[in-house]
Amino acid sequence: MGRNEEGYAEDPHLTAALATAYTRGLRGDHPRYWRTAPLLKHWLAHNHEKDRDTASTSVRPRVLHEYELPAFAGPVRAGAVVGVMPAYNLVNGRPNHLSPLLAGQLRTWSDRPLVVCSDAYAPSNIAGSQGYYPSHEEGLAAALRAGVDSFTDAEEETVGRLTRAFELGLITEADIDAAVSRLLAMRFDLGEFDEIDDPEQTFGPAFDTPEHRALALEAAEQTVVLLKNDGLLPLRPGVRLAVVGLLADEVKLDWYAGSLLHRVSPLQGLREHPSVASVDYAEGTDRVRLRCAAGWVTVPQAPEAREDEGVTAALDQALLSGPTDLPPVTISGQEDQASVLDLIDWGGGVLTLRAPNGRYLSVADDRYVRASATQPGGWVVKETFRLEPHDDGHLLRHLGSEGYVCVTADGLKVTDVEGEGEVFIVENSERGEEAVARAAAGADVVIVVAGNDPHINGRETQDRDTLALPPHQERLWKAAHAANPDTVLVITSSYPYAVPEADTALPALLWTAHGGQAAGTALARILTGDVSPAGRLPQTWYTGDDQLPAMLDYDLIASRTTYLYFDGTPLYPFGHGLSYTAFAYADLTINLQGDELTAELTVTNTGPRSGDEVVQLYVRATAPSVPRPHRQLIAHRRINLRPGQAQRLTFTIPAHEALGFWDVAHSRWTIEPGTYQIQAGASSDDIRASGTVTVDGDPIPPRPVMSAGLAAADFDESHDIELVDYSQTSGDSVTPASDDAPGELVFRCCDFGPDGPGTVVVAAAVGGRTSAKVELHVPGTAFRATLPVPDTHDRYSYTTVREPLVDAPTGIRDLHVTLRGGVRLHHIEFTESSTG
Repeated sequence: MGRNEEGYAEDPHLTAALATAYTRGLRGDHPRYWRTAPLLKHWLAHNHEKDRDTASTSVRPRVLHEYELPAFAGPVRAGAVVGVMPAYNLVNGRPNHLSPLLAGQLRTWSDRPLVVCSDAYAPSNIAGSQGYYPSHEEGLAAALRAGVDSFTDAEEETVGRLTRAFELGLITEADIDAAVSRLLAMRFDLGEFDEIDDPEQTFGPAFDTPEHRALALEAAEQTVVLLKNDGLLPLRPGVRLAVVGLLADEVKLDWYAGSLLHRVSPLQGLREHPSVASVDYAEGTDRVRLRCAAGWVTVPQAPEAREDEGVTAALDQALLSGPTDLPPVTISGQEDQASVLDLIDWGGGVLTLRAPNGRYLSVADDRYVRASATQPGGWVVKETFRLEPHDDGHLLRHLGSEGYVCVTADGLKVTDVEGEGEVFIVENSERGEEAVARAAAGADVVIVVAGNDPHINGRETQDRDTLALPPHQERLWKAAHAANPDTVLVITSSYPYAVPEADTALPALLWTAHGGQAAGTALARILTGDVSPAGRLPQTWYTGDDQLPAMLDYDLIASRTTYLYFDGTPLYPFGHGLSYTAFAYADLTINLQGDELTAELTVTNTGPRSGDEVVQLYVRATAPSVPRPHRQLIAHRRINLRPGQAQRLTFTIPAHEALGFWDVAHSRWTIEPGTYQIQAGASSDDIRASGTVTVDGDPIPPRPVMSAGLAAADFDESHDIELVDYSQTSGDSVTPASDDAPGELVFRCCDFGPDGPGTVVVAAAVGGRTSAKVELHVPGTAFRATLPVPDTHDRYSYTTVREPLVDAPTGIRDLHVTLRGGVRLHHIEFTESSTG
């Protein structure tokens, strides 16, 4: 779950393809000048917001090289970006802004001087919340030396800290020149130092051309994914619709979205469509009154909110703050003065309250409650509340300030005194499902539009803690379906949901991301059959939270997650998406010449209407020596075919990318000899054609432990361990994940030679513990070795512990290593018996 709303896909190939296309568009197509300077974020292994600046994610070498790095390498190698932005989190115990991978990987992918721009205020975290260095001068100096060029932080403090770091000799003039030269190169590419007489002629028209509007509609149409269809869709001409749900008349903006010049909601799009006879609408909010000891909550008269109100106030809606020129919400002693509020429960107890004039209750800097917001938003959302049971009623907590609403002589105000707050009684005037059921009963078909508000559910600073649809929205689709079996659920969201009950009960389900200005028009064209849906899921949709690993578990190989490794049955697989027509796959041929893998196949539209098909090409190693994906996407293409039309497709992929993996035993990217199955299909679980290709060569040799030893981080399997930093600048070590339980590492196929080792030597550190040890054993033999590691008093002070071996293993064996007592293991070496 985590910060999923900024993630393109769960697959590295698809993520790289989407990022490359997006950033190429941002760069522009001028042969000399870049229109913008796109940066990729977030580098690296960042999909959580809880403790985002202090939590460390463990990324083993295979996950790093096979999963994390390729998503960035694609757009960098394509020349579509100027660089990357490191994330707030730490990876293997080291802040991302100090990552040796910036120099060791990123800057090896391109000849261009790639820029590394820090995330906001992250440089100060190095010596601040992360405590990684004792002073800001040392922290910023380390970031500059690691390759950070641009510091997005408090300007005066940053300049002062870097100046002092230079005076202390922590950075050199060459370090500064390297960063400055990369930034200047970017600015030259943007044309900043050239005289451009006519920017519109150089870069093209600015915005909102007819072509732009057509592209917005096309993008929104291609976003829609048909998840299930029992024949209800497309809608027949002349249909009478009920359009209901909390997002039915909304066009939500994403967290970093700018203002829209035009917007068409699903409700508006369906009302304007010529084949729809009529539309009845019910939003489905719960309508309530709030009462306290002094009377009823009353919203003073104010102008109704306009649809376009505030849209030009800021490019980034997150920067808006609540106005204070409206009167606060008050308490009236007369019941007939009580305001009926729309209560929307967004899940997790988070709710918004909307006044009769269409404005949301909000709290401005003066802490008074006003009906002032046209939409929830802002860096800190000021429009969200929670009802907390208290005595015979509820306290109303304002989530943006964490204070409780109380009654004052001037109106409702959020108290800054912990524990104080007014007790409110919630009086229901109408349940949302009642209005939905009435509208549904009189329609031919019901369209329920559910989903998330990107400013409220699962966004920057806030993780989702469940895949479930909010209970309020579950009630609405169930009420619609009970009143009318011909109910379609449309989910408009930034991420997957778990909706197994809806999938079982309803005849049709669709999903779309927040589709921008033309979202409603696009949805109407899909539902009515003007366009055959062809969107595909970029992520697996699971049946429930029980199919997910822990939030900070980034080892998808061990946790068996994503479509690559998941062993269960998902609700909808990666790449899934249905159509109103049908496609046949035939005549797949595979050819491997050198490093060029070529696949050809014919796709035919065998259905009754024109439509797009997204042809997906996967690879599967049939007999791998290490765990490999069930199948992995290596190419895809979207094509449009008329009924009866066939098209021959050719895919050419570098074989080392398609077939290779990271060999931890020898620290290299390699292709293992053997047979590989190339599969073509409409999703990762809908394979229509397959063929095989055989790679010749020598098998991967066993681990040369007698000559090279074992790097602790290069394990094949692990249990209850954490990867940590060997030093503050480079290298990885391994430690138990918990002080209360040992960690275990497994190294497969270790070659101990015919005579076996005579001595084992471990390089390890212990900071402040006295009972740490490293234990080695080989299953099926009598070999056991225990190496107590003394307290080195510092996590970066490593010592070597040597132990003569008894019953040493010989030949090729699996080695198990157990870590106890907080030991940080970096390396294991073995020596020959004769030198022991």
